[in-house]
Amino acid sequence: MSIAFGIHAVESALKQAAVTELWLDAGQRPNARLSRLIDQAKRAGVKISRQPREMLDEAAAGERHQGVVARLAADSPARQSDLMGLVEALDQPPFLLILDGVTDPHNLGACLRSANAAGVDAVIVPKDKAVGLTPVVRKVACGAAEVTPFYQVTNLARTLRDLQQAGVWLVGAAGEATDSLYETNLKGPLGLVLGSEGKGLRRLTREHCDLLVKIPMAGVVESLNVSVATGVCLFEALRQRR
Repeated sequence: MSIAFGIHAVESALKQAAVTELWLDAGQRPNARLSRLIDQAKRAGVKISRQPREMLDEAAAGERHQGVVARLAADSPARQSDLMGLVEALDQPPFLLILDGVTDPHNLGACLRSANAAGVDAVIVPKDKAVGLTPVVRKVACGAAEVTPFYQVTNLARTLRDLQQAGVWLVGAAGEATDSLYETNLKGPLGLVLGSEGKGLRRLTREHCDLLVKIPMAGVVESLNVSVATGVCLFEALRQRR
């Protein structure tokens, strides 16, 4: 069962007509924002029920849910052919974010939020050894998870090859790279590739990148959190593409 929790995430899911049922904390007094959410759900014909707070706590796995949990329609699995169709149908150069093995839902949620803010056309992750669209991811993404095309692919290396054949330039972020992010041309068809929280890019993923770049560091810290690095890379690309 797919769920979303927190007012912002549920509002976004309602806008996408993805909510099938809304659970509210039976002991919580309505406020203006919650009342607007309830009205939005009623207009959408969503079933609304009051539930004990303990049930909402369990559904949200202990995360802060603000007294609001939504049951979502089952996601249709995104296929590789769908991704390539999206890339080919775009009327501007593709701008993609590829995350190789991000396992922390808070990091993925933050990456999705940055991707949406930067105008990314799609976010691509591997199915194995990586987090998907969990309720925590949706909550942290603050609505971006419901509107940003998200693809979990079975074979990331094959996907990278297909993207290259479609003319997408793959730029990977690696601390040991010699080229600087800020001196690299990030215009045109682009896929930014970032690795996992601890190990960075896997060897095969690294080998499929057309170029590796680094984010110049001014202090003693050698690397950034993946969600921070993603934001830096995305908005440098956006600056250049504008």
